[in-house]
Amino acid sequence: MLHWLLDTMLKYPSVPIFLTIGLGFYLGKFRYKTFALGTVTSVLLVGVAIGYLINRYAGTPVTIGAPLKSLFFLIFLFAIGYKCGPQFVAAIRGQGVKQVIFAVVVCALCLLVTWGCAKIMHYNAALSTGLFAGAQTISAVIGVGTDTINSLPDVDAATKKAWIDLIPVGYAVTYVFGTIGSAYILGSLGPAMLGGLKKVRQMTKDYEQTLNHSTLSDDPAFIDGNRPISFRAYKITASRFNTPQTVAETEEYLHNEGRRLFVERIRRASDGQIVSPTPSMTVAAGDEIVLSGRHEFIIGDESWLGPEVDDSALLTFNVEKTRVMVTKKTAGLTVDALRAKPFMYGVVIGSISRQGGIEIPVLAQTKLMQGDMLTIAGLPQEVSAAVGQIGIEEKPTNVTDLVFVSLAIVIGCIVGALTLDVHNIPISLSTSGGALIAGLFFGWLRTKRPSVGIIPESSLWLMQNLGLNMFIAVIGIQCGPTFFSGLQQVGWSFFLVGIVATSVPLLLAMWLGDKIFKFHPAINLGCCAGGRTTTAALGAITASLGSSVPALGYTITYAIGNTLLILMGVAMVLMCI
Repeated sequence: MLHWLLDTMLKYPSVPIFLTIGLGFYLGKFRYKTFALGTVTSVLLVGVAIGYLINRYAGTPVTIGAPLKSLFFLIFLFAIGYKCGPQFVAAIRGQGVKQVIFAVVVCALCLLVTWGCAKIMHYNAALSTGLFAGAQTISAVIGVGTDTINSLPDVDAATKKAWIDLIPVGYAVTYVFGTIGSAYILGSLGPAMLGGLKKVRQMTKDYEQTLNHSTLSDDPAFIDGNRPISFRAYKITASRFNTPQTVAETEEYLHNEGRRLFVERIRRASDGQIVSPTPSMTVAAGDEIVLSGRHEFIIGDESWLGPEVDDSALLTFNVEKTRVMVTKKTAGLTVDALRAKPFMYGVVIGSISRQGGIEIPVLAQTKLMQGDMLTIAGLPQEVSAAVGQIGIEEKPTNVTDLVFVSLAIVIGCIVGALTLDVHNIPISLSTSGGALIAGLFFGWLRTKRPSVGIIPESSLWLMQNLGLNMFIAVIGIQCGPTFFSGLQQVGWSFFLVGIVATSVPLLLAMWLGDKIFKFHPAINLGCCAGGRTTTAALGAITASLGSSVPALGYTITYAIGNTLLILMGVAMVLMCI
Protein backbone atom coordinates (compact mmCIF):
# COMPACT_ATOMS: atom_id res chain seq x y z
CA MET A 1 0.00 0.00 0.00
CA LEU A 2 2.81 2.42 0.91
CA HIS A 3 4.71 1.68 -2.30
CA TRP A 4 1.56 2.18 -4.37
CA LEU A 5 0.89 5.52 -2.66
CA LEU A 6 4.47 6.70 -3.19
CA ASP A 7 4.39 5.64 -6.85
CA THR A 8 1.10 7.49 -7.31
CA MET A 9 2.53 10.70 -5.83
CA LEU A 10 5.63 10.45 -8.01
CA LYS A 11 3.59 9.74 -11.14
CA TYR A 12 0.94 12.37 -10.41
CA PRO A 13 2.61 15.40 -8.71
CA SER A 14 -0.79 17.08 -8.38
CA VAL A 15 -1.58 14.67 -5.52
CA PRO A 16 1.23 15.82 -3.14
CA ILE A 17 0.66 19.45 -4.19
CA PHE A 18 -3.01 19.46 -3.22
CA LEU A 19 -2.27 17.39 -0.12
CA THR A 20 0.18 20.11 0.89
CA ILE A 21 -2.35 22.86 0.20
CA GLY A 22 -5.10 21.14 2.19
CA LEU A 23 -3.00 20.28 5.24
CA GLY A 24 -1.24 23.67 5.15
CA PHE A 25 -4.49 25.63 5.14
CA TYR A 26 -5.86 23.40 7.91
CA LEU A 27 -2.83 23.83 10.18
CA GLY A 28 -2.60 27.55 9.39
CA LYS A 29 -5.94 28.16 11.11
CA PHE A 30 -4.65 27.14 14.54
CA ARG A 31 -3.34 29.75 16.91
CA TYR A 32 -2.04 29.98 20.45
CA LYS A 33 -3.09 33.25 22.06
CA THR A 34 -1.90 35.85 19.52
CA PHE A 35 0.50 33.53 17.67
CA ALA A 36 -0.28 31.56 14.54
CA LEU A 37 2.07 30.12 11.94
CA GLY A 38 -0.19 31.43 9.21
CA THR A 39 -1.18 29.72 5.99
CA VAL A 40 1.96 30.40 3.96
CA THR A 41 4.43 29.10 6.56
CA SER A 42 2.23 26.09 7.28
CA VAL A 43 2.03 25.24 3.58
CA LEU A 44 5.80 25.60 3.25
CA LEU A 45 6.56 23.34 6.22
CA VAL A 46 4.00 20.71 5.16
CA GLY A 47 5.46 20.76 1.65
CA VAL A 48 8.96 20.31 3.05
CA ALA A 49 7.80 17.35 5.15
CA ILE A 50 5.99 15.68 2.23
CA GLY A 51 8.89 16.27 -0.16
CA TYR A 52 11.38 14.91 2.38
CA LEU A 53 9.33 11.80 3.20
CA ILE A 54 8.67 10.91 -0.44
CA ASN A 55 12.35 11.27 -1.29
CA ARG A 56 13.41 9.21 1.74
CA TYR A 57 11.04 6.28 1.24
CA ALA A 58 10.77 6.28 -2.56
CA GLY A 59 14.44 7.05 -3.13
CA THR A 60 13.71 9.84 -5.63
CA PRO A 61 12.29 13.38 -5.36
CA VAL A 62 8.96 14.52 -6.81
CA THR A 63 9.43 16.02 -10.26
CA ILE A 64 7.28 19.10 -10.87
CA GLY A 65 7.45 21.14 -14.05
CA ALA A 66 8.96 24.59 -13.58
CA PRO A 67 6.18 26.48 -15.46
CA LEU A 68 3.56 25.37 -12.90
CA LYS A 69 4.89 27.34 -9.94
CA SER A 70 5.70 30.37 -12.11
CA LEU A 71 2.16 30.40 -13.47
CA PHE A 72 0.53 30.53 -10.05
CA PHE A 73 3.07 33.03 -8.73
CA LEU A 74 2.28 35.44 -11.58
CA ILE A 75 -1.44 35.13 -10.80
CA PHE A 76 -0.72 35.94 -7.14
CA LEU A 77 1.40 38.99 -7.94
CA PHE A 78 -1.15 40.37 -10.37
CA ALA A 79 -3.89 39.95 -7.73
CA ILE A 80 -1.78 41.78 -5.12
CA GLY A 81 -1.16 44.66 -7.51
CA TYR A 82 -4.80 44.79 -8.61
CA LYS A 83 -5.97 44.98 -5.00
CA CYS A 84 -3.52 47.73 -4.04
CA GLY A 85 -3.61 49.67 -7.31
CA PRO A 86 -6.30 52.29 -6.56
CA GLN A 87 -4.82 53.31 -3.18
CA PHE A 88 -1.24 53.06 -4.49
CA VAL A 89 -1.90 55.52 -7.31
CA ALA A 90 -4.06 57.79 -5.14
CA ALA A 91 -1.32 57.88 -2.50
CA ILE A 92 1.54 58.81 -4.83
CA ARG A 93 -0.68 61.45 -6.46
CA GLY A 94 -1.00 63.32 -3.20
CA GLN A 95 -3.59 61.65 -0.97
CA GLY A 96 -1.37 60.77 1.95
CA VAL A 97 2.01 61.77 0.50
CA LYS A 98 3.54 62.01 3.99
CA GLN A 99 2.66 58.39 4.64
CA VAL A 100 3.99 57.43 1.20
CA ILE A 101 7.39 58.94 2.01
CA PHE A 102 7.40 57.20 5.38
CA ALA A 103 6.60 53.83 3.75
CA VAL A 104 9.51 54.29 1.32
CA VAL A 105 11.82 55.03 4.26
CA VAL A 106 10.62 51.93 6.15
CA CYS A 107 11.20 49.72 3.10
CA ALA A 108 14.67 51.20 2.60
CA LEU A 109 15.50 50.48 6.25
CA CYS A 110 14.32 46.88 5.87
CA LEU A 111 16.51 46.40 2.79
CA LEU A 112 19.62 48.13 4.10
CA VAL A 113 19.57 46.56 7.58
CA THR A 114 19.06 43.07 6.12
CA TRP A 115 21.79 43.66 3.52
CA GLY A 116 24.14 44.92 6.24
CA CYS A 117 23.50 41.80 8.34
CA ALA A 118 24.08 39.59 5.30
CA LYS A 119 27.37 41.32 4.44
CA ILE A 120 28.66 41.06 8.01
CA MET A 121 27.81 37.33 8.10
CA HIS A 122 29.12 36.76 4.53
CA TYR A 123 25.87 35.23 3.30
CA ASN A 124 25.46 34.45 -0.39
CA ALA A 125 22.64 35.86 -2.51
CA ALA A 126 20.26 33.01 -1.65
CA LEU A 127 20.66 33.19 2.13
CA SER A 128 20.41 36.98 1.99
CA THR A 129 17.17 36.72 0.03
CA GLY A 130 15.75 34.10 2.42
CA LEU A 131 16.73 36.30 5.36
CA PHE A 132 14.99 39.28 3.77
CA ALA A 133 11.83 37.29 2.91
CA GLY A 134 11.47 35.79 6.40
CA ALA A 135 12.62 38.64 8.63
CA GLN A 136 10.38 41.10 6.76
CA THR A 137 7.58 38.49 6.34
CA ILE A 138 7.26 39.14 2.61
CA SER A 139 6.66 35.67 1.17
CA ALA A 140 6.59 36.82 -2.45
CA VAL A 141 10.32 37.60 -2.27
CA ILE A 142 10.93 33.83 -2.47
CA GLY A 143 9.55 33.84 -6.00
CA VAL A 144 11.08 37.14 -7.08
CA GLY A 145 14.48 36.09 -5.72
CA THR A 146 14.21 32.72 -7.48
CA ASP A 147 13.44 34.39 -10.81
CA THR A 148 16.33 36.82 -10.37
CA ILE A 149 18.83 34.05 -9.54
CA ASN A 150 17.67 32.07 -12.57
CA SER A 151 18.36 35.11 -14.76
CA LEU A 152 22.01 35.50 -13.62
CA PRO A 153 24.23 34.77 -16.67
CA ASP A 154 27.52 34.04 -14.86
CA VAL A 155 26.22 31.44 -12.40
CA ASP A 156 26.15 27.76 -13.42
CA ALA A 157 22.97 25.69 -13.21
CA ALA A 158 24.12 23.57 -10.26
CA THR A 159 24.94 26.64 -8.17
CA LYS A 160 21.61 28.22 -9.07
CA LYS A 161 19.80 25.07 -7.94
CA ALA A 162 21.69 24.99 -4.64
CA TRP A 163 21.02 28.68 -4.03
CA ILE A 164 17.34 28.45 -4.87
CA ASP A 165 16.92 25.55 -2.44
CA LEU A 166 18.39 27.69 0.35
CA ILE A 167 15.92 30.58 -0.01
CA PRO A 168 12.93 28.80 1.61
CA VAL A 169 15.23 27.46 4.34
CA GLY A 170 16.26 30.98 5.28
CA TYR A 171 12.65 32.11 5.05
CA ALA A 172 11.34 29.35 7.33
CA VAL A 173 14.04 29.93 9.98
CA THR A 174 13.41 33.69 10.26
CA TYR A 175 9.70 33.99 9.50
CA VAL A 176 8.47 32.89 12.93
CA PHE A 177 10.19 35.73 14.77
CA GLY A 178 9.46 38.01 11.85
CA THR A 179 5.76 37.55 12.62
CA ILE A 180 5.78 37.21 16.41
CA GLY A 181 8.53 39.77 16.88
CA SER A 182 6.85 42.40 14.72
CA ALA A 183 3.58 42.00 16.63
CA TYR A 184 5.36 42.26 19.98
CA ILE A 185 7.57 45.21 19.01
CA LEU A 186 4.71 47.27 17.55
CA GLY A 187 1.96 46.11 19.91
CA SER A 188 3.87 46.18 23.20
CA LEU A 189 7.27 47.92 22.90
CA GLY A 190 5.90 50.57 20.53
CA PRO A 191 3.44 52.18 22.95
CA ALA A 192 6.11 52.05 25.68
CA MET A 193 8.58 53.88 23.39
CA LEU A 194 6.00 56.50 22.45
CA GLY A 195 5.10 57.55 25.98
CA GLY A 196 3.75 54.48 27.73
CA LEU A 197 0.75 52.27 27.03
CA LYS A 198 -1.63 54.16 29.33
CA LYS A 199 -0.73 57.52 27.81
CA VAL A 200 -0.89 56.29 24.21
CA ARG A 201 -4.28 54.65 24.85
CA GLN A 202 -5.65 57.94 26.19
CA MET A 203 -4.14 59.88 23.28
CA THR A 204 -5.76 57.43 20.87
CA LYS A 205 -9.12 57.77 22.60
CA ASP A 206 -8.87 61.58 22.43
CA TYR A 207 -7.83 61.43 18.78
CA GLU A 208 -10.76 59.15 17.95
CA GLN A 209 -13.14 61.62 19.60
CA THR A 210 -11.60 64.41 17.51
CA LEU A 211 -12.13 62.39 14.35
CA ASN A 212 -15.66 61.63 15.48
CA HIS A 213 -16.59 65.30 15.76
CA SER A 214 -18.92 66.52 13.06
CA THR A 215 -18.57 70.12 11.89
CA LEU A 216 -21.96 69.87 10.19
CA SER A 217 -24.17 68.53 12.96
CA ASP A 218 -23.98 67.52 16.58
CA ASP A 219 -25.97 64.44 15.73
CA PRO A 220 -23.67 61.41 15.43
CA ALA A 221 -26.22 59.24 13.69
CA PHE A 222 -24.25 58.86 10.52
CA ILE A 223 -20.81 58.72 12.13
CA ASP A 224 -20.89 55.31 13.73
CA GLY A 225 -22.09 53.67 10.55
CA ASN A 226 -21.95 50.14 11.87
CA ARG A 227 -25.11 50.68 13.93
CA PRO A 228 -28.17 49.10 12.30
CA ILE A 229 -30.71 51.24 10.51
CA SER A 230 -34.33 50.80 11.68
CA PHE A 231 -37.73 51.58 10.17
CA ARG A 232 -40.71 52.29 12.47
CA ALA A 233 -44.24 53.56 11.95
CA TYR A 234 -45.89 56.30 14.07
CA LYS A 235 -49.33 57.89 14.17
CA ILE A 236 -49.14 61.69 14.24
CA THR A 237 -50.86 63.05 17.38
CA ALA A 238 -48.48 65.81 18.58
CA SER A 239 -50.20 69.22 18.79
CA ARG A 240 -47.69 70.92 16.49
CA PHE A 241 -49.16 68.87 13.61
CA ASN A 242 -52.64 70.34 14.09
CA THR A 243 -51.32 72.71 11.46
CA PRO A 244 -50.01 70.49 8.59
CA GLN A 245 -46.21 70.45 8.29
CA THR A 246 -44.23 69.68 5.15
CA VAL A 247 -41.97 66.62 5.12
CA ALA A 248 -38.95 68.97 5.06
CA GLU A 249 -40.25 70.85 8.12
CA THR A 250 -40.97 67.58 9.91
CA GLU A 251 -37.44 66.26 9.33
CA GLU A 252 -35.94 69.58 10.39
CA TYR A 253 -37.98 69.40 13.60
CA LEU A 254 -36.75 65.85 14.25
CA HIS A 255 -33.15 66.85 13.55
CA ASN A 256 -33.44 69.78 15.95
CA GLU A 257 -34.62 67.32 18.59
CA GLY A 258 -31.25 65.53 18.21
CA ARG A 259 -32.63 62.73 16.04
CA ARG A 260 -31.34 62.33 12.49
CA LEU A 261 -34.44 60.64 11.06
CA PHE A 262 -36.08 60.59 7.66
CA VAL A 263 -39.71 60.32 6.56
CA GLU A 264 -39.91 57.38 4.17
CA ARG A 265 -43.66 56.64 3.71
CA ILE A 266 -46.99 58.24 4.63
CA ARG A 267 -50.47 56.76 5.06
CA ARG A 268 -53.04 59.51 4.61
CA ALA A 269 -55.70 59.68 7.35
CA SER A 270 -58.18 61.09 4.84
CA ASP A 271 -58.29 58.14 2.43
CA GLY A 272 -55.87 55.49 3.84
CA GLN A 273 -53.65 55.73 0.75
CA ILE A 274 -49.91 54.96 1.17
CA VAL A 275 -47.63 57.41 -0.65
CA SER A 276 -43.90 58.05 -1.04
CA PRO A 277 -43.09 61.50 0.34
CA THR A 278 -41.53 64.52 -1.32
CA PRO A 279 -40.02 67.46 0.65
CA SER A 280 -43.05 69.65 -0.08
CA MET A 281 -45.69 67.04 0.80
CA THR A 282 -47.55 67.79 4.03
CA VAL A 283 -48.04 65.68 7.16
CA ALA A 284 -51.06 66.31 9.40
CA ALA A 285 -52.45 64.98 12.66
CA GLY A 286 -53.93 61.52 12.17
CA ASP A 287 -51.50 60.56 9.38
CA GLU A 288 -49.18 57.59 9.88
CA ILE A 289 -45.54 57.89 8.81
CA VAL A 290 -42.53 55.58 8.54
CA LEU A 291 -39.28 56.96 9.92
CA SER A 292 -35.80 55.60 9.18
CA GLY A 293 -32.67 56.16 11.24
CA ARG A 294 -30.20 54.65 13.63
CA HIS A 295 -31.84 52.27 16.08
CA GLU A 296 -31.20 54.19 19.29
CA PHE A 297 -32.48 57.45 17.78
CA ILE A 298 -35.75 56.09 16.49
CA ILE A 299 -37.08 54.66 19.75
CA GLY A 300 -37.85 56.32 23.06
CA ASP A 301 -40.26 59.02 24.22
CA GLU A 302 -43.20 59.17 21.80
CA SER A 303 -44.45 62.58 22.93
CA TRP A 304 -42.40 64.38 20.29
CA LEU A 305 -44.43 62.79 17.49
CA GLY A 306 -47.07 60.29 18.52
CA PRO A 307 -47.53 56.62 19.43
CA GLU A 308 -45.83 53.84 17.51
CA VAL A 309 -48.19 51.71 15.43
CA ASP A 310 -47.97 48.21 13.98
CA ASP A 311 -49.00 48.72 10.39
CA SER A 312 -47.74 45.80 8.31
CA ALA A 313 -48.81 47.31 4.99
CA LEU A 314 -47.09 50.60 5.74
CA LEU A 315 -43.88 48.86 6.86
CA THR A 316 -43.72 46.42 3.94
CA PHE A 317 -41.24 47.81 1.40
CA ASN A 318 -37.80 47.09 0.00
CA VAL A 319 -34.56 48.33 1.57
CA GLU A 320 -31.42 48.20 -0.54
CA LYS A 321 -27.88 47.56 0.65
CA THR A 322 -25.00 47.79 -1.80
CA ARG A 323 -21.26 48.39 -2.13
CA VAL A 324 -19.86 51.40 -3.99
CA MET A 325 -16.27 52.10 -5.02
CA VAL A 326 -15.17 55.67 -4.33
CA THR A 327 -13.89 57.42 -7.46
CA LYS A 328 -12.37 60.83 -8.05
CA LYS A 329 -15.81 62.39 -7.60
CA THR A 330 -15.80 61.96 -3.83
CA ALA A 331 -12.18 61.04 -3.04
CA GLY A 332 -10.74 63.44 -0.49
CA LEU A 333 -14.08 64.14 1.20
CA THR A 334 -14.55 63.28 4.85
CA VAL A 335 -17.44 61.06 5.91
CA ASP A 336 -18.91 64.22 7.44
CA ALA A 337 -18.74 66.14 4.17
CA LEU A 338 -20.08 63.24 2.11
CA ARG A 339 -23.02 62.72 4.44
CA ALA A 340 -23.99 66.39 4.08
CA LYS A 341 -24.44 66.07 0.32
CA PRO A 342 -28.09 66.27 -0.84
CA PHE A 343 -27.82 62.94 -2.65
CA MET A 344 -27.06 61.20 0.69
CA TYR A 345 -30.58 61.92 1.95
CA GLY A 346 -31.78 58.86 3.90
CA VAL A 347 -28.64 56.86 3.08
CA VAL A 348 -26.61 55.26 5.88
CA ILE A 349 -22.88 54.46 5.55
CA GLY A 350 -22.40 50.99 6.98
CA SER A 351 -18.67 50.38 6.57
CA ILE A 352 -15.53 51.44 4.71
CA SER A 353 -12.87 49.00 3.51
CA ARG A 354 -9.53 49.51 1.78
CA GLN A 355 -6.99 47.23 0.12
CA GLY A 356 -9.59 44.61 -0.67
CA GLY A 357 -10.94 44.11 2.83
CA ILE A 358 -9.12 46.13 5.51
CA GLU A 359 -11.87 47.78 7.57
CA ILE A 360 -11.23 51.37 8.64
CA PRO A 361 -13.30 53.26 11.23
CA VAL A 362 -16.35 55.17 9.96
CA LEU A 363 -15.71 58.45 11.76
CA ALA A 364 -16.84 61.96 10.82
CA GLN A 365 -13.35 63.13 9.85
CA THR A 366 -12.24 59.89 8.13
CA LYS A 367 -11.05 60.90 4.66
CA LEU A 368 -12.19 58.82 1.71
CA MET A 369 -9.64 57.61 -0.84
CA GLN A 370 -10.09 56.57 -4.42
CA GLY A 371 -10.74 52.82 -4.43
CA ASP A 372 -12.40 52.71 -0.99
CA MET A 373 -15.43 50.42 -0.85
CA LEU A 374 -18.44 51.88 0.97
CA THR A 375 -21.37 49.78 2.13
CA ILE A 376 -24.49 51.95 2.03
CA ALA A 377 -28.13 51.23 2.86
CA GLY A 378 -31.48 52.95 2.37
CA LEU A 379 -34.57 52.90 0.21
CA PRO A 380 -33.87 51.83 -3.39
CA GLN A 381 -34.54 55.26 -4.89
CA GLU A 382 -32.30 56.95 -2.32
CA VAL A 383 -29.47 54.45 -2.76
CA SER A 384 -29.77 54.69 -6.54
CA ALA A 385 -29.39 58.49 -6.39
CA ALA A 386 -26.32 58.22 -4.13
CA VAL A 387 -24.46 55.47 -6.03
CA GLY A 388 -23.85 57.48 -9.20
CA GLN A 389 -22.60 60.46 -7.21
CA ILE A 390 -20.22 58.48 -4.99
CA GLY A 391 -18.57 56.30 -7.64
CA ILE A 392 -19.06 52.85 -9.11
CA GLU A 393 -21.52 50.29 -7.78
CA GLU A 394 -20.04 46.85 -7.27
CA LYS A 395 -22.84 44.69 -8.56
CA PRO A 396 -22.90 41.07 -7.38
CA THR A 397 -21.31 38.77 -9.96
CA ASN A 398 -19.41 35.51 -10.08
CA VAL A 399 -17.86 36.16 -13.50
CA THR A 400 -14.20 37.20 -13.78
CA ASP A 401 -13.02 39.06 -16.89
CA LEU A 402 -10.37 36.48 -17.85
CA VAL A 403 -9.59 38.26 -21.12
CA PHE A 404 -8.58 41.31 -19.10
CA VAL A 405 -6.61 39.28 -16.53
CA SER A 406 -4.73 37.23 -19.11
CA LEU A 407 -3.76 40.11 -21.38
CA ALA A 408 -2.78 42.28 -18.40
CA ILE A 409 -0.40 39.59 -17.13
CA VAL A 410 1.03 39.13 -20.64
CA ILE A 411 1.75 42.85 -20.90
CA GLY A 412 3.31 42.88 -17.44
CA CYS A 413 5.55 39.89 -18.20
CA ILE A 414 6.76 41.43 -21.45
CA VAL A 415 7.63 44.69 -19.68
CA GLY A 416 9.30 42.79 -16.84
CA ALA A 417 11.38 40.71 -19.26
CA LEU A 418 13.10 43.83 -20.63
CA THR A 419 16.71 43.83 -19.40
CA LEU A 420 19.18 46.65 -18.85
CA ASP A 421 22.88 45.72 -18.59
CA VAL A 422 24.78 47.78 -16.02
CA HIS A 423 28.46 46.86 -15.78
CA ASN A 424 27.63 43.47 -17.29
CA ILE A 425 24.97 42.87 -14.65
CA PRO A 426 21.52 42.29 -16.17
CA ILE A 427 18.92 44.34 -14.31
CA SER A 428 15.22 43.83 -14.91
CA LEU A 429 11.95 43.69 -13.03
CA SER A 430 11.66 40.04 -14.10
CA THR A 431 8.32 38.65 -15.18
CA SER A 432 7.33 38.58 -11.51
CA GLY A 433 7.91 42.29 -11.00
CA GLY A 434 6.23 42.99 -14.32
CA ALA A 435 3.07 41.12 -13.25
CA LEU A 436 2.97 43.12 -10.00
CA ILE A 437 3.32 46.45 -11.83
CA ALA A 438 0.64 45.36 -14.32
CA GLY A 439 -1.69 44.60 -11.42
CA LEU A 440 -1.11 48.05 -9.94
CA PHE A 441 -1.78 49.79 -13.24
CA PHE A 442 -4.84 47.80 -14.26
CA GLY A 443 -6.26 47.88 -10.72
CA TRP A 444 -6.12 51.67 -10.92
CA LEU A 445 -7.50 51.64 -14.48
CA ARG A 446 -10.54 49.74 -13.20
CA THR A 447 -11.57 52.86 -11.26
CA LYS A 448 -11.54 54.80 -14.52
CA ARG A 449 -13.13 52.17 -16.78
CA PRO A 450 -15.56 50.24 -14.58
CA SER A 451 -16.98 48.19 -17.44
CA VAL A 452 -13.72 46.27 -17.98
CA GLY A 453 -11.48 44.26 -15.71
CA ILE A 454 -14.17 42.95 -13.37
CA ILE A 455 -12.73 40.59 -10.76
CA PRO A 456 -15.17 39.67 -7.95
CA GLU A 457 -13.74 39.87 -4.45
CA SER A 458 -14.07 36.12 -4.00
CA SER A 459 -12.12 35.51 -7.22
CA LEU A 460 -9.46 37.97 -6.15
CA TRP A 461 -9.14 36.14 -2.82
CA LEU A 462 -8.70 32.83 -4.66
CA MET A 463 -6.12 34.28 -7.07
CA GLN A 464 -4.14 35.76 -4.21
CA ASN A 465 -4.26 32.87 -1.74
CA LEU A 466 -4.24 29.88 -4.05
CA GLY A 467 -1.70 31.56 -6.34
CA LEU A 468 0.85 32.17 -3.60
CA ASN A 469 0.29 28.95 -1.69
CA MET A 470 0.40 26.76 -4.79
CA PHE A 471 3.79 28.31 -5.54
CA ILE A 472 4.93 27.84 -1.93
CA ALA A 473 3.70 24.22 -1.92
CA VAL A 474 5.81 23.42 -4.98
CA ILE A 475 8.82 25.19 -3.44
CA GLY A 476 8.43 23.21 -0.21
CA ILE A 477 8.07 19.84 -1.95
CA GLN A 478 11.05 20.50 -4.20
CA CYS A 479 13.38 21.65 -1.43
CA GLY A 480 12.20 18.98 1.04
CA PRO A 481 15.02 16.51 0.25
CA THR A 482 17.70 19.16 0.97
CA PHE A 483 15.87 21.27 3.56
CA PHE A 484 17.36 19.73 6.69
CA SER A 485 20.91 19.73 5.33
CA GLY A 486 20.35 23.38 4.44
CA LEU A 487 19.10 24.03 7.96
CA GLN A 488 22.32 22.57 9.35
CA GLN A 489 24.27 24.75 6.92
CA VAL A 490 22.70 28.04 8.07
CA GLY A 491 22.84 27.17 11.79
CA TRP A 492 21.09 28.80 14.76
CA SER A 493 23.08 31.97 14.25
CA PHE A 494 20.86 32.61 11.23
CA PHE A 495 17.84 32.78 13.53
CA LEU A 496 19.62 35.38 15.71
CA VAL A 497 20.54 37.43 12.65
CA GLY A 498 16.87 37.30 11.65
CA ILE A 499 15.90 38.82 15.01
CA VAL A 500 18.23 41.75 14.31
CA ALA A 501 16.95 42.15 10.73
CA THR A 502 13.34 42.20 11.99
CA SER A 503 13.77 44.42 15.05
CA VAL A 504 16.15 47.20 14.02
CA PRO A 505 14.09 48.57 11.06
CA LEU A 506 10.91 48.64 13.17
CA LEU A 507 12.56 50.39 16.12
CA LEU A 508 14.13 52.98 13.82
CA ALA A 509 10.84 53.43 11.95
CA MET A 510 8.89 54.15 15.14
CA TRP A 511 11.50 56.70 16.21
CA LEU A 512 11.42 58.42 12.81
CA GLY A 513 7.62 58.42 12.74
CA ASP A 514 7.56 60.11 16.13
CA LYS A 515 10.46 62.58 15.89
CA ILE A 516 10.73 63.36 12.18
CA PHE A 517 7.29 62.72 10.66
CA LYS A 518 5.39 63.82 13.81
CA PHE A 519 2.68 61.18 13.46
CA HIS A 520 0.12 60.64 16.19
CA PRO A 521 1.28 57.51 18.12
CA ALA A 522 -1.63 55.36 16.91
CA ILE A 523 -1.09 56.44 13.29
CA ASN A 524 2.67 55.96 13.70
CA LEU A 525 2.23 52.35 14.80
CA GLY A 526 -0.25 51.69 12.00
CA CYS A 527 2.14 53.17 9.44
CA CYS A 528 5.00 50.99 10.70
CA ALA A 529 2.82 47.87 10.42
CA GLY A 530 1.68 48.86 6.92
CA GLY A 531 5.15 49.71 5.64
CA ARG A 532 6.28 46.27 6.80
CA THR A 533 3.02 44.69 5.48
CA THR A 534 2.48 42.80 8.73
CA THR A 535 -1.24 42.33 9.34
CA ALA A 536 -0.53 40.35 12.52
CA ALA A 537 1.14 43.43 13.99
CA LEU A 538 -1.85 45.61 13.09
CA GLY A 539 -4.06 43.22 15.02
CA ALA A 540 -1.73 43.40 18.02
CA ILE A 541 -1.71 47.21 17.90
CA THR A 542 -5.48 47.59 17.72
CA ALA A 543 -5.91 45.09 20.57
CA SER A 544 -3.29 46.89 22.68
CA LEU A 545 -4.79 50.35 22.13
CA GLY A 546 -8.42 49.22 22.08
CA SER A 547 -9.08 51.19 18.91
CA SER A 548 -9.24 50.70 15.13
CA VAL A 549 -7.65 54.13 14.52
CA PRO A 550 -4.21 52.57 13.65
CA ALA A 551 -5.84 51.15 10.50
CA LEU A 552 -5.93 54.73 9.16
CA GLY A 553 -2.14 54.62 9.03
CA TYR A 554 -1.93 51.07 7.73
CA THR A 555 -3.65 51.16 4.35
CA ILE A 556 -1.58 53.66 2.35
CA THR A 557 1.73 52.41 3.72
CA TYR A 558 0.64 48.81 3.05
CA ALA A 559 0.00 49.58 -0.63
CA ILE A 560 3.46 51.15 -0.97
CA GLY A 561 5.29 48.63 1.21
CA ASN A 562 3.74 45.57 -0.39
CA THR A 563 4.94 46.77 -3.79
CA LEU A 564 8.42 48.00 -2.85
CA LEU A 565 9.38 45.08 -0.60
CA ILE A 566 8.54 42.57 -3.34
CA LEU A 567 10.59 44.50 -5.90
CA MET A 568 13.41 44.80 -3.36
CA GLY A 569 13.77 41.02 -3.58
CA VAL A 570 15.41 41.69 -6.94
CA ALA A 571 17.68 44.31 -5.39
CA MET A 572 18.72 41.97 -2.56
CA VAL A 573 19.96 39.32 -5.00
CA LEU A 574 21.85 41.84 -7.13
CA MET A 575 23.42 43.51 -4.08
CA CYS A 576 24.75 40.18 -2.75
CA ILE A 577 26.13 38.41 -5.83
